[in-house]
Amino acid sequence: MSANTRVTTSDGILDGKSVGDLLTWRGIPYAAPPVGPLRLRAPQPVQPWEGVRDATEWGNASVQHKRGTMLSIGKYQPSSEDCLTLNVLAPSRPSEGPRPVMVFIHGGAYTLGTSATPLYGGGSLVRRSLQDSDGIVYVSINYRLGALGYLDLTQFSTPARKFDSNLGLRDQVAALEWVQRNIGQFGGDPENVTIFGESAGGNAVTTLLATPAAAGLFRSAIAESSAPGLVATQERATGWAQEFVGFLGDGGNVAETLEQADVARLGRAGNKLAYTVLDRTPGLHPFGPVVDGEYVPKNPLDAYQDGTAHRVPLIIGTNSREGTLFPKVLDALPTNPERIDTLFALTDPPAKDVVTESYPGYPNESAAIDIGGDFTFWKPSIEVAESHSRRAPTYSYRFDFAPRVMKWLGLDATHGFELFAVFGISETAFGKIMTIPGGRRAFAEVTENVQSQWLHFARTGQPLPTWPRYDEKVRETMIFDSRTRVQRDPRRDRRLAWEGYRGYASQRTEASSI
Repeated sequence: MSANTRVTTSDGILDGKSVGDLLTWRGIPYAAPPVGPLRLRAPQPVQPWEGVRDATEWGNASVQHKRGTMLSIGKYQPSSEDCLTLNVLAPSRPSEGPRPVMVFIHGGAYTLGTSATPLYGGGSLVRRSLQDSDGIVYVSINYRLGALGYLDLTQFSTPARKFDSNLGLRDQVAALEWVQRNIGQFGGDPENVTIFGESAGGNAVTTLLATPAAAGLFRSAIAESSAPGLVATQERATGWAQEFVGFLGDGGNVAETLEQADVARLGRAGNKLAYTVLDRTPGLHPFGPVVDGEYVPKNPLDAYQDGTAHRVPLIIGTNSREGTLFPKVLDALPTNPERIDTLFALTDPPAKDVVTESYPGYPNESAAIDIGGDFTFWKPSIEVAESHSRRAPTYSYRFDFAPRVMKWLGLDATHGFELFAVFGISETAFGKIMTIPGGRRAFAEVTENVQSQWLHFARTGQPLPTWPRYDEKVRETMIFDSRTRVQRDPRRDRRLAWEGYRGYASQRTEASSI
């Protein structure tokens, strides 16, 4: 591929721009704007355009609270229902053949986030990929969030107005279909696509592996701090939708209200629903994929268990102390004794003493926070690793690294912090300021380790030889830290304490985490 910013896609011609030694195309539509009669409908094809479309600016973020769109102090990405766009970043230098493709799905509890967030830019990862290969092509996507993307309102369909389920998930599949059709024009290899994501984006990854419509759209996957249980039954989702409509105040014609209500009104009702659900059932969150029996035929945990999940190579892992971020930033987990008592009372009361005894110091704050983080992210990720490893290459990790300032803040290696290594933040001014108290060299080393493993996996379908496959007998896990190493069955006592506990998924059908 030559350093030409003009590219012809299946929908029309795009013109991007050069950014140093890279080429970028931003705000590329992969589906029609889901507005007007297309609100709450499955994504529809893009209307082809005439002439050359400018692709130098980020597309709109999905509708959400303003804090989720912050790009820098005082600067925010515009948000709109017209948000189904993606971005491509590629090396400007020619390659001998098509490059591996890495498609990133951002997190944010399915209610916040945008691909325009500077952390997700991808420049460091793409430049690192050029050190020992022809490089990669990096793709980041926007998808519908909150009630407009992750609340199942199908029960309110009428003959004149239909509503579809799993809209944000369908958006992600539509974006991956766009990649299959078009990424070759950007120098990418459609037969070598790796999807990766963190938090809700990690849940998107573990759910896509259990989504029939996603079959063949990617060759490998990386799930960072997934909450694999963030998939609700139809029954629970139906109840949430009814509560949402009650908060919305439908005025007697629900379908008309859902079609015409302004986004601020939808947002207020969504916030009330989220607070109500958390208060009633700690650890549950009403926005996420739904087992609708069609697009998502079964709970992904079931699909991994019975072998119907797509059998592609998978890296899956969590951070050492996932829960510490939430009481400070997004109070949405069972991270205090009162919520933990309620959680176990609603699910499996006898399990409470077994689990809490494996966290020394409980009910102190630190132990309670770790229980909430492990319940939500670590425990179900171990379940996925166990089941998937029986049928496909699976690699487990734990990210333990935290510079001194993170420890001072009481965060340690908290939720999302591995992204700083994946996207090379240690090289930036922010990363250098962050490590003034210490840890700069270690931060650079752990960044090198993570990026080299992620990139080798994207190229070959397996990490570097230093990282053994996960299996249920030995449970070898890569620990990313100041001294990166492989450890057998880390935190075995905690794992055994949680064994057999299914949380809200007592019948493998209910949602089990945020």
